[in-house]
Amino acid sequence: MPALERHDEVFVLDLGDTENRFHPDWITSVGALLDEVEKAEGPRALVTAATGKFFSNGLDLEWLLAHSDQASDYLVSAQDLMARVLTLPVVTVAALQGHTFAAGAMLSLAHDFRVMRADRGWWCLPEVDIAMPFTDGMAALIQSRLTPQVAHEAMTTGRRYGGDDALAAAIVDRAADEEGVRAAAIEIARPLAAKAGPTLGQIKARMYGPAVEALRQREIALG
Repeated sequence: MPALERHDEVFVLDLGDTENRFHPDWITSVGALLDEVEKAEGPRALVTAATGKFFSNGLDLEWLLAHSDQASDYLVSAQDLMARVLTLPVVTVAALQGHTFAAGAMLSLAHDFRVMRADRGWWCLPEVDIAMPFTDGMAALIQSRLTPQVAHEAMTTGRRYGGDDALAAAIVDRAADEEGVRAAAIEIARPLAAKAGPTLGQIKARMYGPAVEALRQREIALG
C-alpha cells in the first residue's frame, strides 16, 4: 500500500511496488496520506513516486468488471483524486520511474511537474486500444495539461512515449536515469516548498477551473 515519508520540506508519497492500480482501498489510502500533507504546517512540497516496474497502471479493471454496479461511484472517486492533486495547495512533482499508463498517466498530469526515467518505461494513454472512452473529466484534464497536438496524438493513437520522447513533447519536464528520477523530483520540489498555502491552491483551482469542474461531476457517462 502507499506510504509517506518526509525529507525536510519535501514529502515523498510512494504509491507502492505493484502495478499500483486504482483499487478503492488504494484510492482511500492515497487520500489519507494527502490529508497528512495538507495538514502539515510550514513550507512543504510533494513528490509522488513508486517502487519497481510501474508508477501506476491506471484503473483497476479487474475490480471494476467484478463490481460493474459500482462503476459510476468508482469513477467519481478516481476523478476526485485527480482533481485533488491538480489543486493541491503545495507544489507537486511526479517521479515516473516506471510504466505510467491510462489513469496513472492522468494522475501524473495532475501534478505540477513530472520527471521520467529516460532509458526504460512508457507513458501512455491506451484507452483507444482497449475500447474505453475518456470521460469528460479525464479528457478535460489531459487537454488542460498538454498541447493540443500532443493531446490529440496521445488520446487518439495510444502512442507509447519513452522518457526522451515525453520530454520532447513536454509531457514531462525532465528525463533522468533510473537512480536519478526521485532525486531530480525532490530537487525540483524543494526550492518551491515555500509556495505552499491556500493562495497556491486557489491559483491552481482557477487556472484549471473547467477541468476541475469536469473531474468533479457526480454523474459520469459510461461508454
